[in-house]
Amino acid sequence: MRGSLIVVSGPSGAGKGTLIEAALDEVPNLSFSVSATTRKPRPGEVDGRDYVFLSRETFEAWIEAGKFLEWAEYSGNLYGTPADQADKLLDAGRSVILDIELQGARQVRENRPDAVMVFVRAPSLEETQRRLEDRATETADAIRSRMTAARTAIAARDEFDFEIVNDDLATSRPAMVKLVEEIVRNPGIPISSQ
Repeated sequence: MRGSLIVVSGPSGAGKGTLIEAALDEVPNLSFSVSATTRKPRPGEVDGRDYVFLSRETFEAWIEAGKFLEWAEYSGNLYGTPADQADKLLDAGRSVILDIELQGARQVRENRPDAVMVFVRAPSLEETQRRLEDRATETADAIRSRMTAARTAIAARDEFDFEIVNDDLATSRPAMVKLVEEIVRNPGIPISSQ
């Protein structure tokens, strides 16, 4: 049986990566699809593990060749999900979890209507900004750009099947794990929204 495609989206600073890591640690038969990007690696990021880091020219050639399940330009960089990697895992019966921004999530919804869409956000825009500033990896202009995108993403949260407010990891982590476990156990079966 083909696995489930799970899209996790939400503003930068929402803690999507932390919750996805929790699901990957605790949910059997779940794989992460590594996105490609043209942005430069952050300290500690590894090519092929955190992202596939591509030049803009290579990324644009992949777009032209139809190699992405979705792609988007965000904060001056291109991001995309290589389709062949996700499809190989799904065809092998594994469920695949994606960490993508709103524009890409909408593309997946359009191209793969069976995908389960999960929206993750911080409890407030102020907390989102604090988290971005605490990273100390962004310029002031990049933070302003990400905050504008955060407002747009939050306005679109009703487009998603599920929402997790990442306020306290003691509650949001188990909520994410439980949700993903249910999706993985029941591929293709609608799950009631929370």
